[in-house]
Amino acid sequence: MRRGAKRKASQKEAENHKESSKAANSSKATRTRTTKRVKASEPQSEPQYLEDPRNLEDLWKAAFPVGTEWDQLDSVYQFKWDFSNLEQAFEEGGKLYDLGKNKVYLFGCTEPQLVSVNGENKVVCIPVVVAVVSPFPPSDKIGINSVQREAEEIIPMKQMKMDWIPYIPLENRDSQVDRLKSQIFILGCTQRRAALKHMKIDRLKKFEYCLPYFYQPFKEDELEQSTEVPIMFPGEPKPVYCEFDWELDELEEFTDKLIEEEELSADQKDAFKEFVKEKVREQKKNNREAREARRKAIEEMSEEAKAAFENMRFYKFYPVQTPDTPDVSNVKVVMLLYLADPSGFPNVLVISLLVPRIKFLCGYMGLDLCHKCQMFAV
Repeated sequence: MRRGAKRKASQKEAENHKESSKAANSSKATRTRTTKRVKASEPQSEPQYLEDPRNLEDLWKAAFPVGTEWDQLDSVYQFKWDFSNLEQAFEEGGKLYDLGKNKVYLFGCTEPQLVSVNGENKVVCIPVVVAVVSPFPPSDKIGINSVQREAEEIIPMKQMKMDWIPYIPLENRDSQVDRLKSQIFILGCTQRRAALKHMKIDRLKKFEYCLPYFYQPFKEDELEQSTEVPIMFPGEPKPVYCEFDWELDELEEFTDKLIEEEELSADQKDAFKEFVKEKVREQKKNNREAREARRKAIEEMSEEAKAAFENMRFYKFYPVQTPDTPDVSNVKVVMLLYLADPSGFPNVLVISLLVPRIKFLCGYMGLDLCHKCQMFAV
């Protein structure tokens, strides 16, 4: 055999073996592919479309629910409340649209009511929004009041970390806030909930007793005219709670009646009478000072400010009924108003501020809710 012939034959044999092995693997792979089961194509699900957020969708949430207990705040938002009626009021033709020089000041509050939830009666904190139409902030004061407190306390809003702040609609939030001339202001509160556990009880309770306070100098305050004095006499063995009218009640007879009814012990009669006299003197002094302050405020007020006070308007909004929220159509008002002559409107609450003070409280007044536009009608 020639030199190298054996080596060439060996290489050729190896190449033949390699090609036959590759062909076998290719044939096996082909058989494997042909024997695999073909999966049925899954039907494509229909695309889901998310609604774009409305321009004022979070307006009602932005307004601080003043007077609501801190531990109840989260429960206010357990339902997806619909305040589209409030949003529509800012649209063309709405009560809050194109107000000229006026602005809209909004604050929230809650009304605990017994309503049906999934067939079961439960107490639910129903959110409510009150809109005040005015060219300037309607008040910078907060009233602190409750049945447990002896007297009402009027303090600046900022003492409770509250103030009127501009509301920026969604479509404008990418703009510079200071460049916008906001027409909507909300009552905001900067108190951090995380700090509540370090707060004294009296301070904490003040937030729960807060009431928006509005003063009208053109109408004599009912307290200026009142001749009644609340009495909280620290008697023994129990305190005496009553009201004394210095025009209708005679102090001697009034005291004897309390002793007869065993509300006051006989040995405390003289002390009680002196206590009542002192309270009457204090009330008369307060009435004189209030009249003088009102007279001075009117003298110093510009004509523009006078017109603004006389034309100030209040609108109250309840949530619109939806399948996902409790039915509030039969809810009665929980708003205490000092009104000289309340009169009814078929569709909307429009109250001219011809009253000295307007306070929004939790108290059943038996006034009806207007079903037509979900605003409150007296």
